[in-house]
Amino acid sequence: MSAEITVTSANFEAEVLKSPVPVLVDFWAEWCMPCKMIGPLVDQLAVDYAGRMKVVKVNVDQESELAGEHNIVSIPTLLVYKDGKVVRQKVGAVPKHELENLIKDLM
Repeated sequence: MSAEITVTSANFEAEVLKSPVPVLVDFWAEWCMPCKMIGPLVDQLAVDYAGRMKVVKVNVDQESELAGEHNIVSIPTLLVYKDGKVVRQKVGAVPKHELENLIKDLM
């Protein structure tokens, strides 16, 4: 079972900006092959780091306004938030160790 949370415009502030732990935000789409490639890796990070960080997903097709507000032009785009601010960003499909490098020193 996956530990990530689906985020929309309605709950972005509460789930991401006001989170007491770092948040990895995965901007993705169902039709995006690179998104499908890293999806299981992102899901595993949600399980591996549960309680120490939060992993959320934003479907850019359903939340185009939210994606626009965050200047998402390519997917997958991974943003890491800490204390309500973007502290790291990675675009494209990357191996698991690169995903872990995005977050490991923030907890």
